[in-house]
Amino acid sequence: MTKGSVEYKGERIEKLSPADMVERGVIQVMEGRHCFAHLTIEENLLTGAYTRQDGKAAIAQTLEKVYNYFPRLKTRRGSQAAYTSGGEQQMCAIGRALMANPKMVLLDEPSMGLAPQIVEEVFEIVKDLNTKERVTFLLAEQNTNMALRYADYGYILESGRIVMDGKASDLRENEDVKEFYLGMGRSQDGSDRKSFRDVKSYRRRKRWLA
Repeated sequence: MTKGSVEYKGERIEKLSPADMVERGVIQVMEGRHCFAHLTIEENLLTGAYTRQDGKAAIAQTLEKVYNYFPRLKTRRGSQAAYTSGGEQQMCAIGRALMANPKMVLLDEPSMGLAPQIVEEVFEIVKDLNTKERVTFLLAEQNTNMALRYADYGYILESGRIVMDGKASDLRENEDVKEFYLGMGRSQDGSDRKSFRDVKSYRRRKRWLA
């Protein structure tokens, strides 16, 4: 950060270390998944509970909960992570975060490199976790259509600057968002396809920065 502040539950946190953030219940699922390739799926999941001090029984209970949300992981629990699919590794990365009993999960580009069907499956599980477990997810996602389908509130960033925010349902209906992020706009001749000239026109106008 170059200016401003970040607050979590009334406390400024922009200068805290990653370890301090984890202690406060904020866990990151990094872009690209970053599972420990040489460990099994279950060993990967258990690394997420490293900071917990509530005993083996509680950790085992959380592990079973993760397996209930991600049954595919239970099937592959003994498999080396390097030899699982991209979707399974993404589920493992989210499951590993859940093992820490987080209050907030920072989820970075979960759809990257995954087949549409797997993306849908992952987002459905994330929505379930938010609804049933009351885990807050802060999602950074370039798949705007998918993000706005599942989010409650959205921010649109352009060159690192927030240019629009609001309820996800309102953003989905916004004409600028439809045209430039959801691919639902029309070109100047009324057809559904936008030309490069139209895109340049948008860049000159910067309607929502006016």
